[in-house]
Amino acid sequence: TGIWENTMAFLNDLLDIRADSDRDETIEAVRKDISFQGHNAWILIFSVFVASVGLNADSTAVVIGAMLISPLLGPIVGMGLGTAINDATMLRRSLTNLGVMVGLSLLTATLYFFISPFKEPTGELLARTFPTTFDVLIAIFGGLALIVAKAKKGTISNAIAGVAIATALMPPLCTAGWGIATGQWAYFGGAVYLFCINAVFIALSTFVVCKLLKFPMVKYANQAKRKRVSRWATAIGTLVLLPSIFFFWQLYSIQAKQIAVDTYFKNKIGYLGMRPTMEWDKETNKLDIVMFGEIVPQPTIEDWESKFYKIQDLEGCTVEFCQGSKMPTDTNGNV
Repeated sequence: TGIWENTMAFLNDLLDIRADSDRDETIEAVRKDISFQGHNAWILIFSVFVASVGLNADSTAVVIGAMLISPLLGPIVGMGLGTAINDATMLRRSLTNLGVMVGLSLLTATLYFFISPFKEPTGELLARTFPTTFDVLIAIFGGLALIVAKAKKGTISNAIAGVAIATALMPPLCTAGWGIATGQWAYFGGAVYLFCINAVFIALSTFVVCKLLKFPMVKYANQAKRKRVSRWATAIGTLVLLPSIFFFWQLYSIQAKQIAVDTYFKNKIGYLGMRPTMEWDKETNKLDIVMFGEIVPQPTIEDWESKFYKIQDLEGCTVEFCQGSKMPTDTNGNV
């Protein structure tokens, strides 16, 4: 019993952050970070240009630099905190400023890529065109680290800088601008989707931590107004939470299928003298396997097909094997 009590006391001292959290100071700091005018507006514009150049030049270092100077995190944290403490003014300001920031970022990035003579997609650009479950996890843990760091007495600036790099809010917006400038609407949609994923889960993480730390609720003299604001904040929180669950499940399903396809191709497809290549279409859930070299007997191909359709994570997916002069076709019958 003594050992258990000592262990629990040690863990409590190690992990408890309530005593060292300054709630009032945190609320004021978040309030200041929401502001978007003057210096912050120019910092945002310049960080967009830096990120766009980095994406254009395929330079990871330059993109990281842009993430460090971007002020996008402020309004997103403000959304989560405003909802948690029932502060209608903070929530409204956060939503307004975030909308203006996103609009200005898209406009600046679109202008840069429209003027730039280099419009070919680079690795850095393509990496921001579709989110995965890993992006969700990064946003969740990054958001948790950010609000915990902000809540500590004497803010940990290194932690906040690290979160700015990890959550990567700026590059997806710049990629969306590239999508607009080049007419690549699928990439535009994927990049905006990635930004929304990051923003939603950072705000959600902020909300959860502020509730757990019991940040003081905003008091209203009028009881009816307090209830009205509370209902509004609850509605906003629900609108954030429900898409979060949907986003996570959708991305998890896509990721699970990709892993199952990769595992199947690596472990099941093999024949002496034959070299296979594969192409997985996430939109149609179709796997095309093209086989070069030695002709594979039909019974072997049928066995591979049978194994594919028995994989639980690939239910509803299709596979087509192509060898010799036969090539895969799309849904319109085109090679």
